[in-house]
Amino acid sequence: MNRHPEFPLSDELIYLNHAAVAPWPKRTSAAVIAFAEQNTRYGSHFYLDWMAKETECRTQLQTLLNAPSVDDIALVKNTSEALSFVAYGLRWHTGDNIVSSNEEFPSNRLPWQSLANQGVEFRQADLSCADTPEDALFALVDDHTRLLTISSIQFASGLRMDLVKIGEFCQQRGILFCIDAIQSLGAVQFDVQACHADFVMADGHKWLFGAEGLGVFYSSAKAREQLKLTQYGWHNMKDTHNYENKAWEIHPTARRFECGSMNTLGIHALSASLSLLLELGMETVEALVLKNAEIVKAHVANNDQLRLITSAYSPLKSGIVVFKHHTIANEYLYKQLQNKGVVCALRGGGIRFSPHFYNSEQEISNAFELIANATP
Repeated sequence: MNRHPEFPLSDELIYLNHAAVAPWPKRTSAAVIAFAEQNTRYGSHFYLDWMAKETECRTQLQTLLNAPSVDDIALVKNTSEALSFVAYGLRWHTGDNIVSSNEEFPSNRLPWQSLANQGVEFRQADLSCADTPEDALFALVDDHTRLLTISSIQFASGLRMDLVKIGEFCQQRGILFCIDAIQSLGAVQFDVQACHADFVMADGHKWLFGAEGLGVFYSSAKAREQLKLTQYGWHNMKDTHNYENKAWEIHPTARRFECGSMNTLGIHALSASLSLLLELGMETVEALVLKNAEIVKAHVANNDQLRLITSAYSPLKSGIVVFKHHTIANEYLYKQLQNKGVVCALRGGGIRFSPHFYNSEQEISNAFELIANATP
């Protein structure tokens, strides 16, 4: 099987699980090996180079998000950490409420639900109970709504939200807008300014092809000032490298959320992966991701034993497609696919395929041929 030169995956695999954990591009593996070798031979002798790579990674993420400034970018451990920074950084009042959906991954649910002991209500809209999923969210908003938080693309259905519509709604009402963008960044184009986002967060290990343990947290300059710090360390300081600084000030940029030493290995990996996406251009990446998702949907439509769960009629498309078999149980079909080397997921009441830009039409066809030959 012909492979993309950046993804020399084993011929035993058909990798359709980028909405979970993605394989690394070849350049990312090379960057990590080079960094490890440098550490082995020189220790921290090239620390200034590491700091330059950190700056490069922030700038790449600024470009990917179309953030106004690199100062709006924090490098965090994961999506959950960034969501917790918002949940516990805001000063809540009894009677406040947060509006979200009933389809959120636990990362974008548990931090908000944990605020119940502060008298904060977490409202979950049924995204299927109105003319549009956005309208379902808006119906739960009232004068006590402080924040609306939503996944840009739902992990278990592939539903892609109209973030511009939601952002304009929130801006007109003075409501903070928080986006879990883990299923968007690296798959589709994203613009924090166009959607008037206050907070955006995502891990790097899915569509961005990064390593686990490193993510991005965007905060607008105005919204950032509303968050009190919940973690403290030497990186919080404005004058970070003045170690004798007894009287200190909070860092004026988003780096205030980075309380200690950085994940330098993860930064080298993520920066290499981002370089691939930015070289291709997210417009091209998105077009290829959505093309592959449509190929998956076409195969489902052409097999009378399969039913599409992901909506085929949503105006905004994503790279996630979920379907089920009429006669073979999800768990059993999933096990057969895994045994045959099709890397996918069991989500949303069916089998989830999430191909990336580099997957070929032949790979997808081969996966569906295995489904056609599956046994009950």
